[in-house]
Amino acid sequence: MPTYVIDEMISAKSIAARVEALAREITAHFHDTDKLVVVGLLRGSFIFIADLVRELRLPVEVDFLEASSYGTGMQSTREVRILKDLSGEIQGRDVLVVEDIVDTGFTLSHVTQMLRARGPRRLEICALLDKPSRREVPMQATWTGFEIPDEFVVGYGIDYAQLNRNLPHIGKVRFLT
Repeated sequence: MPTYVIDEMISAKSIAARVEALAREITAHFHDTDKLVVVGLLRGSFIFIADLVRELRLPVEVDFLEASSYGTGMQSTREVRILKDLSGEIQGRDVLVVEDIVDTGFTLSHVTQMLRARGPRRLEICALLDKPSRREVPMQATWTGFEIPDEFVVGYGIDYAQLNRNLPHIGKVRFLT
């Protein structure tokens, strides 16, 4: 693995404040739900989803779906594989998909098409990070934490070769030559 350093891009304090704001917006949007099914896309969203659901002021059920188009590399393979499907049903239910980062849009587009085919009452998307400059498939989250430039980032659940998920902030990976 190449040698690299991580430069802080978004502080833990900024993330916490934004998660609280997102939760308020999501709570207001789904105020009339009897139960919100929050679907975390693994693995990158696990820290974000944990923090987000604790801030929601709604009855919440949490489920997970694992999809991958990256493997261990830094570039999307554009082949989306479902590695773990939902445990529960979403037909007729209010669903919030929680994603760590919207990059090319391939994974999120594939997942939302698959989930919409299951007939949810409403399906919305919340992404912690968005890289609109990388978009290859039209895909827009309903709520976005932060828009970032085309940088490879880690931390707060997001990894590079399965490392650095435990960082409390979002950091830019800088490779040393």
